Amino acid sequence: MLNEKLLEDLVNSDAIAGNEQEVRNIFKKEVLPYAENISYDGLGSIIAQKGTEGRKILFASHMDEVGFMVTKITEKGFIEFQTIGGWWAQVMLAQPVRITTRSGQKIKGVTGSKPPHVLSAEVRNKVYDIKDMFIDVGASSKEEAENWGIRPGDMITPDTKFERLNQGKLLLAKAWDNRIGTAAVIEAFKQLSQEKLETQIFVGGNVQEEVGLRGATTATHLINPDIAFAVDTGTAGDTPGMTSKEADSILGAGPQIFIYDASMLPQRELLNFVTDLADHEEIPYQLTVIAGGGTDAGKMHLTKSGIPSLALAVPVRYLHSANSIIHEDDYLNLVKLIVAIGKHLNQNAIQSILNYD
Repeated sequence: MLNEKLLEDLVNSDAIAGNEQEVRNIFKKEVLPYAENISYDGLGSIIAQKGTEGRKILFASHMDEVGFMVTKITEKGFIEFQTIGGWWAQVMLAQPVRITTRSGQKIKGVTGSKPPHVLSAEVRNKVYDIKDMFIDVGASSKEEAENWGIRPGDMITPDTKFERLNQGKLLLAKAWDNRIGTAAVIEAFKQLSQEKLETQIFVGGNVQEEVGLRGATTATHLINPDIAFAVDTGTAGDTPGMTSKEADSILGAGPQIFIYDASMLPQRELLNFVTDLADHEEIPYQLTVIAGGGTDAGKMHLTKSGIPSLALAVPVRYLHSANSIIHEDDYLNLVKLIVAIGKHLNQNAIQSILNYD
């Protein structure tokens, strides 16, 4: 059953790379009643543990979303900013945003730019440069903006709220990348905590994925699992103008299992185990190729002497924008897949995956 309240709480929270506290608080609250231990790496990634004996399996999402950071307040009270994570300039103009101050206050604003009326025909037909954009919070001066608590370093995120799209199964929100992965590991952990397992199960919320897979590096090193899974999002290719070479998944056809991305090739025995298991359990899935991106598995598999890793994902329309869309069935089937892996990836299965003789 869909825990819509959890999804809503996660996507309506604000957490860019390096400022994940709001999501970390939700993660801890949700897993604490089911965890035997909660630990943190030095950057702020959070890891919940079930079991203290046997080989270690890690399922980790990342908690951060793409957003912006205040870099300067002009004398007239406008906000200059730095992008945090990958943004396409064309989806940024005239978007409502909110600034989170040090005290936690939310200041509303809108991304602004020159209107097309004052632009030459040559400039009007070009993508507007991000460096020329600004945020208007309605302040009349730098002093007024500062009195509201705004200062350089403050987090800026799209001012978007969770919504079920026209009462169907499509869900609209900011930050599905990667709050949907975070929700999946939380819900799977709750279910796996009720099982008698031969292994130790760890679920993590990593920090700073959007700026270089940083939390995955430190958190995976801390846990040192035998097998690791990145639980993330992938691109959907089912909208007009998209080709199968650009994106090969569709909403509602099941979670994605990455067979290739720019950061990692999955370990073959692990990939075969997961796809065979999904077939046996009749869990729909989509094998997908992501040529121009990666997940936390890109760092997981290179930790210490190497860890067999695999990326599992929910396909998303309009990634890295203020409004993105997922299908609830893809999420529910991803949770089913994670639970099935946790139950069936026992000591013998792990040993077989790790046997290269």
